[in-house]
Amino acid sequence: MAKITASEVNKLRKHTGAGMMDCKKALVEAEGDFQAAVDILRKKGQKVAAKRADRDSAEGAVIASVNGAQTEGVIISLNCETDFVAKNDDFVALAKELAAVAVATSTKEEFMAADFNGTAVADLLIEKTGVIGEKIEIGTYEKVAGNFVGSYIHAGNKIATLTVLSASAEGADVVAKDVSMQAAAMNPVALNEDGVDASIIEKEVEIAKDQLRAEGKPEAMLDNIAKGKIKRFFKDNTLVNQMFIKDNKQTVAQYVKTLGDVTVVDFKRVSL
Repeated sequence: MAKITASEVNKLRKHTGAGMMDCKKALVEAEGDFQAAVDILRKKGQKVAAKRADRDSAEGAVIASVNGAQTEGVIISLNCETDFVAKNDDFVALAKELAAVAVATSTKEEFMAADFNGTAVADLLIEKTGVIGEKIEIGTYEKVAGNFVGSYIHAGNKIATLTVLSASAEGADVVAKDVSMQAAAMNPVALNEDGVDASIIEKEVEIAKDQLRAEGKPEAMLDNIAKGKIKRFFKDNTLVNQMFIKDNKQTVAQYVKTLGDVTVVDFKRVSL
């Protein structure tokens, strides 16, 4: 039987993230062959993943990442089964490293096939499932691109947002982050009125009319009063029309205009 040294075990542990005893057992089984030991640990992860395939992975970390030019951004959620794992520093660090890989890809499929330290992301998740003992997967993948992209990750890594501005300008990084914080806090349903789904508007109109009927308002007046309530709905629930949380004397659109001829053209918000 090959003699397994502590340094070999430590090297395998650093490469795979598996526990010391699991690494030693894999090296013993592989008779000291490093790559064979990696494959053994990966197969263990596949077995664990198969057993936990039907588990609910509703916990995790949501991370936003922006490229160096601040022209592309991505939000991913690295999902797991328990909040205990989601709060682990190593798990959060892994989510951030994966987001940095994801920002260079265009689709979730491309991201899952992307290289992560010599291993495809999809294979890495299987390995981590074996190491951690919980179902580990990529839940959400949201990509944006534009002239200037900013981001915000809420404390606890449960909410992340991206904001796309129409142009770059001095102070754009601060403004984009502020707008991203606004989206995280206020959870708008759309960027502006045009982005609100017709079904949502219809539902809000019906709710408004039902409230007005309960108040005894004449049927002939309902449409006009409901229109006013819908305008209020747009003001409260569309990002650019909301009052800016750091200065409620101006809307988000007005705040962004402090940069000059700049507007918000897109945003993404992801939460667990």
